[in-house]
Amino acid sequence: MRDERSAGVVVFLHGRGHSTPEQIGDPSRRFLLLNYGRHWDFAKGHVEPGETDHQAAVRELFEETGISDAKFVDGFVREVDYYFRSSRHGVVHKTVVFFLATTETSDVKISAEHVGFTFLDFDKALAKVSYASAREILRAAEGFLAAKPPTDPSIDQPERSVIP
Repeated sequence: MRDERSAGVVVFLHGRGHSTPEQIGDPSRRFLLLNYGRHWDFAKGHVEPGETDHQAAVRELFEETGISDAKFVDGFVREVDYYFRSSRHGVVHKTVVFFLATTETSDVKISAEHVGFTFLDFDKALAKVSYASAREILRAAEGFLAAKPPTDPSIDQPERSVIP
């Protein structure tokens, strides 16, 4: 069996104006979903040799969306594991690590591997993502954000990711 590791990013546009920090499904917060042609999911891809998970996530986000202003939210890292059958490699065990980041970029430049994109509020994004594991990641991201006050510095002032 072959093992593969990928890294991805749950990206959101963050509007201000929370009425309370606990507001779940804040309509001013919209999540980025990419249309892969047969399914809707987050930006993600293989971790290359010598890369950290975070470096791979930053690179994949830029390659797939053109987003270079991502501000990563401290403390959010989630993994999903699954198996699939590849015609080339047989059974593959895949682990995908997801990070959470905000952006001010709404004009996404999708790569050739995608046919579209959208930014949706939590409920609509939850209904649109294709896989149960993506719904779990989205729920975890929304819950994590809802638990943070809107002025939390790990959301407003995190370290910037730099695209070479």
